[in-house]
Amino acid sequence: MKKLSECTVLIVDDTEVNVDILVEALGDDYEISVAMDGESALENIEMEVPDIILLDIMMPGMDGYEVCRHIKENKATAEIPIIFLTAMTDINSKTKGFELGAVDYVTKPFEILEVKARVFTHLSLKLAKYELSKQNEILEKKVIERTKEICLTQEPTIEALACLAEYRDPETGGHIKRTKNYIKILAEELKKNPKFKEILNNKTIELLYKSAPLHDIGKIGIRDNVLLKNGKLTDEEFEEMKKHTIFGYDSLARASKNLGDSSFLKCAMELACSHHEKWNGTGYPNRLVGEEIFLSGRLMAVADVYDALISKRVYKQAYSHEKAVQIIIEGKGQHFDPDIIDAFMNVQEEFRKISYEYADFE
Repeated sequence: MKKLSECTVLIVDDTEVNVDILVEALGDDYEISVAMDGESALENIEMEVPDIILLDIMMPGMDGYEVCRHIKENKATAEIPIIFLTAMTDINSKTKGFELGAVDYVTKPFEILEVKARVFTHLSLKLAKYELSKQNEILEKKVIERTKEICLTQEPTIEALACLAEYRDPETGGHIKRTKNYIKILAEELKKNPKFKEILNNKTIELLYKSAPLHDIGKIGIRDNVLLKNGKLTDEEFEEMKKHTIFGYDSLARASKNLGDSSFLKCAMELACSHHEKWNGTGYPNRLVGEEIFLSGRLMAVADVYDALISKRVYKQAYSHEKAVQIIIEGKGQHFDPDIIDAFMNVQEEFRKISYEYADFE
């Protein structure tokens, strides 16, 4: 931290007697620089920026107000504290000076102890402010570094959790890769709709992309004879399978509670519990209607169904892209948010490309 004795005081006054008094009063405590007029003061400041300026108001040519205005308009010098030197005591003169950015006044004739006290006070404040700003910079850097560390651990954590579901359900691996890319493409397209422009910012879309692999994490809690059944589920078995939305939400909620406020886990919780809800209220687990359903869940519903349709299952053959698109369009306003289906139609070819890129091969 800079010491007070290392600070430079610029004295600007056109009267030599006043300059001599101030130099004698302050010279033992600070580095002193002197200018006898406004133009010279600005030239001095260009060569070496002082720590504080004692500035006479009434000078020939450029007066103190004009000098102050120039200093405050320059970003490099705007933070220099300026103490006006004046014989004027009327309130209007003082108000004008404060409006221009001065921090204080010293009236003539000078009272030496007052001058020394005011210079000491404002230099101490400046140094303290500077030290505080440096500490804030250090803290900001630490926050940025910590945030980067958290971001670096997020994706491996998600992948590790998603892999658990993949081990239980072999169909999950390719599904995870495809759906997280579907939802990102779909969200980016939906963002073009003014209704969703504010909600779907870049940060939100990235969270959707990162959190999407956890939408089926609740399948870990489903019994093997249901999850791995080689055939169509009975009504009773299907009711149990539905519980994966609740299992997923509850497990992520517990993790979120232990880890504190975590935006990616919150997003994953929304996806887990709402991706099987339907626009018309016939979905599960909560039979939510329309915009009661999380936007993340409404997006995932389209991505999830499309992928289920184009994928081979033990109980069905894979549908063509065209057939899958047709079925999804038929679900507009029933199963799916109409706005999202409009966005889907604009990016359906992107969905096809993603399905090929991350296709499951037997």
